[in-house]
Amino acid sequence: MVLEKRFGIVLQRFDGPSLLQLVQSGAVTRQRAGAILADLCVAVHKTLPPPDVPSLHDWVGSWLRGSDGRLPAPIATGVRTLTGRLPPVDELCHGDLHPANVIMSAAGPRLIDWSHAVRAPAAFDFAQTHMVLADLAAERVDDPERPRAVNAAAQSAYARLAGLPPAALTAAVESYLPIVRTLFLIGGMLPEMRERMIERVEAGLRREG
Repeated sequence: MVLEKRFGIVLQRFDGPSLLQLVQSGAVTRQRAGAILADLCVAVHKTLPPPDVPSLHDWVGSWLRGSDGRLPAPIATGVRTLTGRLPPVDELCHGDLHPANVIMSAAGPRLIDWSHAVRAPAAFDFAQTHMVLADLAAERVDDPERPRAVNAAAQSAYARLAGLPPAALTAAVESYLPIVRTLFLIGGMLPEMRERMIERVEAGLRREG
């Protein structure tokens, strides 16, 4: 919309600390943080996706087309094949579910940063959560077990809410990890981890192949 002669997107403001800040300070336990992420994921996936939200297949395809040689060719081919083989899901997926994107407002937890929303299953959201917490944050924080514990608690709580065996959710998340890791490679996140990330993507693609 146009506001004061400027074009942009007007978003609702949420006041409060992020869930990440509260976990880091100890005000919210790791188990509780995981439960909050799981509750939000359930709410998101119960919401009808707007018509302009792309499918995961189309969204990943656009990232691959714009990768400009930043990926080894076998990885680009393997991820394209994997996204084509995974069953299409017409559910709203936040696409960037982690504690820094949750504002603990007076009205309750609120998700922000919807720029990666896609039509995908909950397993894709939790693959993204795993990538941020277990892969990236664990490399950078003073206590690596903190983000790993939040990630594990989120998956456990979601499996319970969805009536899924935890092992089934873990297996589903594993199927989407090569895709998520590839998106991070294209985005150039943490170049010092690039070689390790490529190895993990290659291993995941072999497993899924």
